[in-house]
Amino acid sequence: MAMDRETLEAHLTEAFPEAEIVLTDLAGDNDHWQAEIVSPQFAGMPRVRQHQLVYAALKGKMGGELHALALKTRAPD
Repeated sequence: MAMDRETLEAHLTEAFPEAEIVLTDLAGDNDHWQAEIVSPQFAGMPRVRQHQLVYAALKGKMGGELHALALKTRAPD
């Protein structure tokens, strides 16, 4: 069972309500996603911590329903 765009977007929007989120289906299979997230929550955080917050937002679904997620995260300019 893959994670569709709506489900992925819902998890990310819930965790990062003020973020700009752009999702790209890398393989056209709802299973390999790239997420670009620009959120004020990331201000002053190292990238590894930003990514940890994203994985936490996915509530343990990485590796199961969500096979692959390429992340690009940053705070707004």
